[in-house]
Amino acid sequence: MFTGIDEVDWASLRHAYGSAEDVPGLLRGLASADPAEREVALDAMYGAVHHQGDVYDSTLACVPFLFALVQCAQVRDRGGLVELLVSIGREGEARADTDGACAKAYTAIRAGAEAFARLAGDPDCGVRRAAPGALVRFLAEPARVLGLLRERITVERDDRVLLALTESLGLYVRRHPGQAAEAVDLLTAHSVPPYGPGLRLAALGQLAGCAPDRLPTDLVPTVVGLLRERSEQRPCRRAKPDCPGTDTLVGRLRRLRPSDEEGSQLLRTLHSALDDRVGDRIALLVGQLSSPDPTDRCNAVWMFPGLIREWRADHSEPVALIGAQLGTEDDRLREAALSALDGLLDLAAPAADHLDALVTSRPDLWVRRWERGAPTLGSPVKVLAQCGDARATPVLSQVLAGQVVPDDLGRVIVHLGPAAAPLAPALRRRLGDVPLDSPETYERAAPLLWALEALGDGESVPEVLRVLLGMPDGVPSRETVVEAAARALGAFGVAAREALPALRGLLDTGSAVAAAGALWSVEGDAFAVLPVLVRELTSGRHGRRAAAETLARLGAAARPALPELRRMAESEDVWDRTSAACAVWRIGGDPEIAVPALRAAWAQNPHTRHTIAACAVELGPAGAPLHDLLRAEVSSPRRHQASLGGYGTRDIVEDEQLLRACRQAVGDG
Repeated sequence: MFTGIDEVDWASLRHAYGSAEDVPGLLRGLASADPAEREVALDAMYGAVHHQGDVYDSTLACVPFLFALVQCAQVRDRGGLVELLVSIGREGEARADTDGACAKAYTAIRAGAEAFARLAGDPDCGVRRAAPGALVRFLAEPARVLGLLRERITVERDDRVLLALTESLGLYVRRHPGQAAEAVDLLTAHSVPPYGPGLRLAALGQLAGCAPDRLPTDLVPTVVGLLRERSEQRPCRRAKPDCPGTDTLVGRLRRLRPSDEEGSQLLRTLHSALDDRVGDRIALLVGQLSSPDPTDRCNAVWMFPGLIREWRADHSEPVALIGAQLGTEDDRLREAALSALDGLLDLAAPAADHLDALVTSRPDLWVRRWERGAPTLGSPVKVLAQCGDARATPVLSQVLAGQVVPDDLGRVIVHLGPAAAPLAPALRRRLGDVPLDSPETYERAAPLLWALEALGDGESVPEVLRVLLGMPDGVPSRETVVEAAARALGAFGVAAREALPALRGLLDTGSAVAAAGALWSVEGDAFAVLPVLVRELTSGRHGRRAAAETLARLGAAARPALPELRRMAESEDVWDRTSAACAVWRIGGDPEIAVPALRAAWAQNPHTRHTIAACAVELGPAGAPLHDLLRAEVSSPRRHQASLGGYGTRDIVEDEQLLRACRQAVGDG
């Protein structure tokens, strides 16, 4: 297996962390009899030699030895090594035109692809599962590949290998559409009885992606019925006895896998293939979430974020059913449901009754304490408050009265709106207790300031002034906290008149723009703030955009700033152009400069769309030159940032805000 390994000048080769002189040890570790050593070695191969998919000269040097390893029957866990070769080859194929090492790796794996044909019938089922996909990708004889897949499907008896073969047929159709008729026929044949539910689900998932015209007209009821049938037949597979408990990436990923990884993959494939058939996907989720089997419901919960993150639709029914999982005794399912709802804000409202029931019955979940770091608000309370549900207010009041208050509580309170008003006195007290010279001042003070700003609580002026004036130099994030305090004072309006001297004192500091905005809100004196904002526009500092946005609030009183704003509207930076164009239009009432700049920004960077839509709201009927963009946005079924590869719920929230602004601007809501 390792003939010639010591003849390679590994020290002259590189991987992600420098010299590749440690690679021979890793390759030998892959052949170890010790499962923990094998896992550590494989983890290091992905972590260094094939780091985040990259291909290095050391990666290329490993290919012959990896081929030798996968063909040695005495080596354990060879399926994982086939997957490593496939990953290297896929990256090589994707980047062959731009990266010399990738091109060479792809060529090397194609040259050795005959091995995959032999491995397709290997005694190790893990190898047989990994080999079909490698065959389709790298063996340059499509007719022979299809023949091998057909032969293996005929003789294979392991259900998991049959699923891999079915997936490979779908991959074959996508890679060789001109020679795909027989493969499509095979998939169609395996999507109906007498084949078992798992194999039929796999075939339907592949047909959805490569031959949707072959799908049954009653697809969703068929799939839901197959899921139920599969659940009744699903064996309880225990973990392999020799699986090591190593603290490696491979080990952590193994422990994080769903209990029914196979079912999860089947449904993920089908959902991905259905793509924009959102109605079918929602109906499928509803069917999954209504299953009597908690594992099927858990898989559905994990499917939901991918759908709502990309597509606009009425998601209320699946959200309500996800909420219903909160009453389960299955901790894994309950945590999955909370994770899926967290951050959806008012989109999670259909689950509010279930959230409230969990919050009421489990006070132990109100605050989450961590082994390291400060405590945080428990997910059930947090999600209920994010919904804007007033039932969270009494609970948050009790949390505020406790000895330890989570630092993120203030971030959550802002979503309650007027329902959080009873919390203002406690928030004031907590802000008054924050030490101003601590490394944790930002984490503790800023969320409280944001909450008081959202409430417009003018009675908290003394506590906010204490923060504004009392933080010594050198405290981490001091300027950010000062700006948060200034914005809070601005939100209090005339109730903050006693803060005017302190705000004026900030006009020559790094917090000048925030102070000027607050001054304008409190006393409305354009002459006091205009010179400061124009200075910030011309300084080239990071506050240019905020200065332009503040000038826009001044309206016609900011006309002396128009020459500089017009220059800024021609900036190469799309955000500078957007902020300046909005200000020019709102101040001068002249769309000739603003409209082309805003339309270009709308097309260039979807992240600017909420700013532009908000500008159209402020303009009222005068914003009509942008209304066609806003109406087109509202009519689009896809979220505006879906193509940017985002993650988490922030993109969903921003998209919902954009839709509300668009509807308000054009008078549709």
